[in-house]
Amino acid sequence: MEPDDRIKAQLMTERDLGRTLDRMAQQIIELTDPDVEEAGDAFALVGMQTRGVYLARRLADRIRTQEDIDLPVGVLDVTMYRDDVRLRLNQPQIRETRIPVDLTGRHVVLVDDVAYTGRTARSALDALMDLGRPASVRFLVIVDRGHRELPIASDIVGRRVPTLPGEEVRVRLREIDDREGVWLVETPHPRGQSTETD
Repeated sequence: MEPDDRIKAQLMTERDLGRTLDRMAQQIIELTDPDVEEAGDAFALVGMQTRGVYLARRLADRIRTQEDIDLPVGVLDVTMYRDDVRLRLNQPQIRETRIPVDLTGRHVVLVDDVAYTGRTARSALDALMDLGRPASVRFLVIVDRGHRELPIASDIVGRRVPTLPGEEVRVRLREIDDREGVWLVETPHPRGQSTETD
């Protein structure tokens, strides 16, 4: 959590999050039918920095365990594609982008932790199109909190959680955080200065 956050509710425990990822892995597998044997050549998971990367890797592990399908996993940073980068950061921190396969003609599942205004997802689409021309792109998020400002839809959703002004959703993962789960928090940051991505 951020230092000034006030926890209002825990939306998912570590166990809940694991079950949600199991279900989402099955939904991705269903997308690959009827060509399961060739899914590794036709599909790819792309995780958005930062937590989306770890979620994409977990999903790939589950799909490999459940169906013996090995999907490539890419890493995408959208910082320089954001429409507010000049407003938010004087020296934006650029993270790794690494896509191990040609995206042209592939079905891509774009993975993130929280969907909000849709602006980060739009940035990700711009970045993907600079890297290739996917056959399709589907958007997977653990929590969709609504409040879209752009016509971006989430296709695979762990949970929809309508939020109020001043509320945010925090997804925390053991790979990079001191806890695991999903929380609804009240934050003192006014809109436009939030620490949460969208």
